[in-house]
Amino acid sequence: MTADIPAFPTASPRVSELLARMTLEEKAAQLVGYWLDQGGEVVAPMQNEMGHADAGVALSDITRDGIGHYTRVYGTRPVDPAERAAWLWEEQRRLKRETRLGIPALVHEECLTGLAAWKAASFPTPLAWGASFDPELVTEMGALIGESMRDLGIHQGLAPVLDVIRDPRWGRVDECIGEDPYLVGTVGTAYVHGLQSTGVHATLKHFLGYSGSRAGRNHAPVSAGPREVADIFLPPFEMAIRDGRARSVMNSYAEIDGVPVGSDPALLTGLLREQLGFDGVVVADYFAVAFLEAMHAVAADRGEAAQSALTAGIDVELPSGDAYLAPLVDRVRSGMLDEAYLDRAVIRVLTQKEELGLLDEDAFEGQPPQDVDLDSPRHRAVARLLAEESLVLLSNDPVPDAGGPVLPLAASARRIALIGPNADRAEALQGCYSFANHVLAHHPGYEVGFEIPSVREALVEALPAADIVVARGCNVEGGDRSGFDEAAAAAADADVAIVVVGDQAGLFGRGTVGEGNDVESLELPGVQRQLVQRLVETGTPIVMVMLTGRPYAIGWALDDAASRPAAVLQSFFPGEEGGRAIAAVLTGAASPSGRLPVSLPRSAGAQPYSYLHPTLGGASDVTSADSTPVRPFGFGLAYTSFAYDDLDVDHRTATDGRFNASVTVTNTGDRAGTDVVQLYARDLVASVTRPVAQLLGYARVTLAAGESRRVSFDVPTTRLAFTDRRGAKVVEPGDIDVWVAAHSAAASSTTEMDAATGGVISNSRGRDHREIPGTATPRRTLVLTGGVHVVTAADARIVEVAQE
Repeated sequence: MTADIPAFPTASPRVSELLARMTLEEKAAQLVGYWLDQGGEVVAPMQNEMGHADAGVALSDITRDGIGHYTRVYGTRPVDPAERAAWLWEEQRRLKRETRLGIPALVHEECLTGLAAWKAASFPTPLAWGASFDPELVTEMGALIGESMRDLGIHQGLAPVLDVIRDPRWGRVDECIGEDPYLVGTVGTAYVHGLQSTGVHATLKHFLGYSGSRAGRNHAPVSAGPREVADIFLPPFEMAIRDGRARSVMNSYAEIDGVPVGSDPALLTGLLREQLGFDGVVVADYFAVAFLEAMHAVAADRGEAAQSALTAGIDVELPSGDAYLAPLVDRVRSGMLDEAYLDRAVIRVLTQKEELGLLDEDAFEGQPPQDVDLDSPRHRAVARLLAEESLVLLSNDPVPDAGGPVLPLAASARRIALIGPNADRAEALQGCYSFANHVLAHHPGYEVGFEIPSVREALVEALPAADIVVARGCNVEGGDRSGFDEAAAAAADADVAIVVVGDQAGLFGRGTVGEGNDVESLELPGVQRQLVQRLVETGTPIVMVMLTGRPYAIGWALDDAASRPAAVLQSFFPGEEGGRAIAAVLTGAASPSGRLPVSLPRSAGAQPYSYLHPTLGGASDVTSADSTPVRPFGFGLAYTSFAYDDLDVDHRTATDGRFNASVTVTNTGDRAGTDVVQLYARDLVASVTRPVAQLLGYARVTLAAGESRRVSFDVPTTRLAFTDRRGAKVVEPGDIDVWVAAHSAAASSTTEMDAATGGVISNSRGRDHREIPGTATPRRTLVLTGGVHVVTAADARIVEVAQE
């Protein structure tokens, strides 16, 4: 019978023995989670509507047949980590002792910006990971998060998010890494490597196409063709599965062309398992199985939803068992569902538990941790470095009569006005999935549980001799301008004014960005733009610091001479050390080296936009609408300047080969700095339209003033692969333009730019946009020879980078 079930797994002797002994109810119990401590706080979509039917029922009764997962043991409410660990160890022993099969529960938690638990370190949000362009540091962060989870008896983390950003209006942008699939894939895979190196399983989210929702709305339909799915949404998952060996995948809530992903065997079994070779466990996003009935209306009841999801390939229903318990069992008993589908999922779940040591006789027999430090000096050091590396300097104008740019702050700047709704709020430093904004927002009586200095506190610490005057000016949201006069007076009396604006992350309407907080406008929330413009009118040099979870349409702050601050620094929720990182960059103790992982939009009406557009996707003379971003993907200034010389690219290679591209990078300024060298390409003629620029590889290069270094990229031709008209992933013969640039739009620059102060470029259609600095090398032509190469799973995909 199992021969007819797609992707039926092979079981170990231990798993086979357990499966043979299981009743139908015991099998179903292994395929569900149980959400401990679930209260009235809404931390998942439609959580209240889904109900909590077993409230008040004894845990021993709920788990009489065993249990697959315990949902968010530490992450549902503030609990002392050591006390909760002691409870968990005893509870796992009870499951071993009192249930017939003695199988412990797998414990999963959120871990997107660090372990989402009280007193655990808060790292930068994933959009900041992308801005760092530093996979190695993300690996180190992932390992620290994994160590904390392992020590607390947590087995699976619900991260990373590998959705490719398509529209910044979408509220979940701060959970994503960037708009380029290769950047998302390399950085996301680095996180998987780090987390899983500690014995904790990573969960890739959200398979597949979730971020392509119409109009940037959460849970909205996705209208993506098979080529966009294969070439944009899929590659990060493919990398994390094949290169990262990720052990779990979570389905997307979305429907693609009318078919909900949670009920699509072509995606969850055919593509994920049979093509990509994934052999781990697929877990449902919270309530996704029930949503097949409640939101998608492709199932008449929970039983039909359960059958549809299980046969499609979802192994575990989370966070609870609304569909996979009684409704699923009833369908098997009635003969409507082959029990072999349950067996398929149970084998995968038990295999995962065996890999994690949960089937070992001595599991949880040792003592729970007595002294738990979830925010050690190592956590803080990595959080600080990643925050610093993620800060993107968008502009830095010369100050009249000062002899140079406004940043870093001059030693003569003794009177500083610090203004804005995010200047003195620790919550503004953290993303939606931080414990503070995700859970503690419902528990106002609790402290955050670790040190997280605000921008004000960090500046006072960094500049003890300065006179820092603080004024809020306005709130993040709302139209109250009553604080404008006080803020303007403080700015007028200062040598320099720093205004910290941006977002408050939250869930489902509680905030300006985060899950369920989608927007129709990309203007700064509330009256923050008006506050900044009022401060600019004072004539004092203004430094605008953005603490946000998405890129905003701030062309007025970059290109409009009448309202432009002297400098703009972009920070994507930088975490617990973010205040200190911002202070370090403002004062010059650290040099900005972050690059935009997503294009800075011109307007909400220009969305969706991606730098990976074909010729017809860019500005042209046949439309009056201009989608050109205010700042392009990969953009970022430094406190020094860099030049690229002597680009050398192999002239020819086979379509199934590799090629080398080498360039000399020189720090042409008077201080040390870090550049992110970006290798781009364009397929000049192909069987389907191709992007005008595509990132092939990147490298962070730190150079002393005047220092040069040779950087080499060893590139597999599969980086140039795409899905052809037949639906096959191929590399076609032909000419490829290859160049090195400071960002994705620098390819069209005709004048070399100073990376510290800016200049003017013209795009390919002749429209001028002010201050988009960035050098680019002359293009070299690579000729791909031979026949069309059909890409297989064995093909190398990673670009290897060397520095001499």
